[in-house]
Amino acid sequence: MTGNGSGPVELGTHADGGSDPRRWKALAVTLVAGFMSLLDVTIVAVALPSMQRDLHASAPSIQWVVSGYALAFALVLVTAGRIGDTIGRRRVFLLALGAFVLCSAAAGAAPTITLLVVARLAQGVAAGCLAPQNSALIQQMFRGAERGKAFGLFGATVGISSAVGPVVGGLILRLADGPQGWRWIFYVNVPVGALALLLGLRLLPRAARGRRERLDLGGVLLLGCGVLALMLPLVLAESGGVRRLWWLFLVGPAFLAAFARWERRVAARDGRPLLDPRLVTEARGYAVGAAIAALYFVGFSGVWLVFALFLQNGQGYTPLRSGLAVTPFAIGSAVAAAIAGRLVERLGRLLTVCGLAAVALGLGGTALILRSAPGDSAVWLVLPTLFLGGVGSGCVISPNVTMTLREVPVRMAGAAGGALQTGQRLGGAVGTAALPGLFYVVLGAHPHDYRTAVALAVGSGILPVLCALGLAVQDWLHDRRIAARSCPPEVSHSHTHAGQG
Repeated sequence: MTGNGSGPVELGTHADGGSDPRRWKALAVTLVAGFMSLLDVTIVAVALPSMQRDLHASAPSIQWVVSGYALAFALVLVTAGRIGDTIGRRRVFLLALGAFVLCSAAAGAAPTITLLVVARLAQGVAAGCLAPQNSALIQQMFRGAERGKAFGLFGATVGISSAVGPVVGGLILRLADGPQGWRWIFYVNVPVGALALLLGLRLLPRAARGRRERLDLGGVLLLGCGVLALMLPLVLAESGGVRRLWWLFLVGPAFLAAFARWERRVAARDGRPLLDPRLVTEARGYAVGAAIAALYFVGFSGVWLVFALFLQNGQGYTPLRSGLAVTPFAIGSAVAAAIAGRLVERLGRLLTVCGLAAVALGLGGTALILRSAPGDSAVWLVLPTLFLGGVGSGCVISPNVTMTLREVPVRMAGAAGGALQTGQRLGGAVGTAALPGLFYVVLGAHPHDYRTAVALAVGSGILPVLCALGLAVQDWLHDRRIAARSCPPEVSHSHTHAGQG
């Protein structure tokens, strides 16, 4: 239930305090839907050449198939999370999932590039409405150590879906061989999504009707303008968006600053802000966790596109082989995320510190090997370092989600999860624009020197990871100081002597 009686009363737990016996099955449904929506960010990239050829599309228009989805996804996250908090996460989840399935079918059947882009934009909106309900439903359905385990599975889903997109896309293109095979990248969502929708109708917890709240339209407008201004140049980077629209990088922060002031005013008037400022000031760990997530995704997201460019353009790999080359990272991430979910309550922020250090070491070792190892052997030699980086990633994403959201009131869970994922999407947009940009800059100065280009680009991706590590260390030390002040050893020691006296 909510802490203050406002908004819908959530029925993730039974009235007698017991847990919903169907909660793990319901979690599986949400994770399948979340996996599909996140996978569609990257799975389409390997099919762009065949889409462009079959639809007779220009390079800028075909880029919108990827960038339009990512942009629409990020724009609606916070608003959709707040709507879910207000009218019920189950309702928003099911409506968004149904829309995602329909838009996937429309994208697969699109006869022209214009209709394909429109379908992808609508699909991105549906995915953005779906995503924040996942973390909010975990907040609603689970408590204590179980919540950490559930977030561990959620983190594994986020990490794996981001890493295996090119592999899954390559497999689908191999199986659906032919001039229209790319359509199955969208069609595959239809049966999986329809099954998840039917199971969700049966398993997801309902919300009792509460007092209807007015949506903060001013906040929606200001936040949307800010996110759009920051992301648009980045998603259009390959067609010169950064060069032409650089001035939006000045406009975006101005809108976000106005959004922050507006939200403080709404909260001061006892209104219902889109993103409550108390998330930052009162929810322990939220601000630093969101910053760590955004920084980490700058490096995490950009590195995989650089790998694909190096392996396909520099080494002549097929899309499928290129994707398979980085599967050790995905395997390490999946295994570590499931284990880390059980350890986060015991180790806290230390787990994130160790994970970020492992990611930095793994990617650093990978960059050095790719730069110096001869011929095709480099791809085999980086398997251990990629696995180390994957293990570190699994100890970053899911524990950080848990620690970021664990003290967020359930009534704010949707908006909080949406804001967290918005930061991740912004970080991912920065990384996927900046790191490949650096890769091409090096190639422009030294044509065909793919090894130097990939080493410098991956090395640059380590820098935001190290910044996130610095924040995590600072937060870990802060937690230790608080623990030391709450139970000073000299106090307990003096009490012992006093008792003996």
